[in-house]
Parts: sequence; C-alpha cells; structure tokens
Amino acid sequence: MIETSNDSLPTPEGVLALVRPGGARGLRAWDAADALLLDTAHDYLREQPDARVLVVDDAFGALGLGLARARPDLVADNATLASALRANRARNPGCPPVAAPSDWRAPPSGPYDLVLLRIPRQADYLGWLLRWLNGVLAAQGRLLAGGMIKHLPDRSVALFAEAVRTDTVLPARKKARVVVCRRGEARLADWPDTWKGYRLDDGLTFEGLPAVFSRDRLDQGTRRLLPWVARAVAALPPQARMLDLACGNGILGISALVRRPDLMATFVDVSSQALMSAGHNLARACPGVDAAFLHQDGLAGSEGPFELILLNPPFHDGGAVGDHIALRLFRQAAQRLAPGGRLLLVGNRHLGYHRSLRRWFSRVRQLDADPKFVVFEAGRS
Repeated sequence: MIETSNDSLPTPEGVLALVRPGGARGLRAWDAADALLLDTAHDYLREQPDARVLVVDDAFGALGLGLARARPDLVADNATLASALRANRARNPGCPPVAAPSDWRAPPSGPYDLVLLRIPRQADYLGWLLRWLNGVLAAQGRLLAGGMIKHLPDRSVALFAEAVRTDTVLPARKKARVVVCRRGEARLADWPDTWKGYRLDDGLTFEGLPAVFSRDRLDQGTRRLLPWVARAVAALPPQARMLDLACGNGILGISALVRRPDLMATFVDVSSQALMSAGHNLARACPGVDAAFLHQDGLAGSEGPFELILLNPPFHDGGAVGDHIALRLFRQAAQRLAPGGRLLLVGNRHLGYHRSLRRWFSRVRQLDADPKFVVFEAGRS
C-alpha cells in the first residue's frame, strides 16, 4: 500500500504520528471524532483505570493506539485496520503494543466496562452494532459512540433510543459528536433486520448483513454487468480460476458458479460482513460448491492467476469519495490475470474508467452502457 497522508493527533497520552495507508492523496488518518472519543475515554479511565476496554470499528488505528496503555480489545468489519495498526505502531515506537483486531466472523466476548464505537454511516449497521454491544457491555459499563456530525446516519437519534440508554450527548467539538450510553435491553436475537435481501428474475435470492453494500436491493451497476458475466463464464475452460473482487454479497461470483460449478472461485472483500454474506448466499445457491473467502483490502500478492476477474469497484472510502480504491484494484487485477484472462467490471460513467484502465491493460473494450453505468472488458496482451 502507498502512504498518502501523514498527520499528528494530540492525545492525553502524547502525540501520535498517523498515516493513512492506501487512501487518496490528502486524506487524513484521523478526525475530530477520534480526538473527542480519546479525550472522553481518558476522563473515564482516570476514574476506572482497570476497566476492560473494547474499540469497535477504529479506522486507521487512532483509537487503538491512543488507548494502548489500557490494553483494549479491537473488533472491526474493515480489514484495513490490521495493516494500518502495524504501519502506525511502527511510526510510534514509544507506544505500547496493541492486540491484533478481530472481525465479525469471530468477534470478542464481554463483559466490557468501556466501549468506544465509531458510529457508521449505515443506519442498519448502527442498529446492529448497538444491539450486539448490549450483549457484551457490562451492567455498569459505558458506551462512547462518536462520529462526525455530517456523517451520522439518518434516524441516529431514534436508533440510539430504540437500543440503548443515553446518559449524555456531549457538546459538539470541531463538528464531531460523542454520545455516552449505558446498556439497553434490545438484543440481536430479537431484531428482524439482521438479514435483508432480494430475489433475481431467475429465482436466485441474495441476502446481506447490515454492513454490506446494497444488501436489500440489486445495485443497478451489478444489474448491467450480470448478463456479461453469464457470457464470460460460458467460454471458460474446465476448472478455470475466477475471482469476485470486492465481492459484497457475492452476487457476481455466485451467479457465475450457478452456471459453472466447476470453476475454482475466490471471493475477496474488505468487509467481514460481506464475506459472511457471500458464504451464506453461496451455501444456499450452490450446495456443496467450495470457494475461498479472503478478508483483505484488495489482493495481497499470492492469489491467482485468474482466467476471469469480476469487479464492481467501490468509490466510497468512509466519508471520502473518489477513484483511488478502483485504481488500486485495477492495478492488482492486471497483475493477477492469467495469460489471455479477462477483467469484467462496471463503473459509474462520470468516473471515466476507460482512461484509467489503459494504464494497466493493453486491451480495453466497452461492452455496454446506459446513462449512468458502463461495462468494460479489459485484458493484457
């Protein structure tokens, strides 16, 4: 990954030098919500120095490293946290070691006396998190939930009221907000919205957990790409290697496996809930078909080569929007294509992927388009 932004975060324990791996130029590795959460947590820890601490969905290690002396457990949906922690721990040699983060495939268990939560942008994911936290928060524990005000999901006030007991809403600071809460009664077992999904015209059903992109409706870019996936897999040799990159709920790769169960499939996503959803959907659509599921930020270097790579690249990176994720995935895909292999992808027309793809692929062809989306095929000579 490329280090693209470095900044210093003042904390009650000293100044942290933080880098944001793999991000767009100019994006910072922390924000005012991280700073406010750390200040609030240290106030609590002065009164309860032996508290058992959990950090949920730290982005680039600001919270984990800022609380390193409290030896927090960490859990995050996003795979980038592990590499960011390693990079930022190396930049701060005086910082105590921090445990490697877990994810939602094997989350930690409580009880925790203090939990720090970065409030997600997705309302359903926030509702899920608050109910999960009720199951691991100690009876007298505190939840500190923080985020940038402009990124808080709609209905966030109602979501907190439904799930937890709010003690205090702290005064906003630099457009950041922290809510101090106690454990509520709501639990995941009683919540009907853990899974949401949709049915395709061919009868296949796809479901997703709350952190998964477009979990309750078919993304229109994916709809545009699906017919081309069917054509591509029909032409593959027996037991060809296929990759569903940034797989989400697995719809592209699973639609291919329904037609060609002999394919050697790999699903990759930065979200652990996406991989859980893809595995769930594969088991229902293709019983007995095996695949590899990799929780990582893009391709790590040992995967492939692949005869076919399928991609609907994300262009949201937290609160930032841009093509930096797609460009990195294009480069990695080009390096992992087998001779004669093909990349099939769909993208928003305004992002101009036809120009970007030519940096790494000698053959780029537009297959389909509508006013919003364009489908491309790319390969290397």
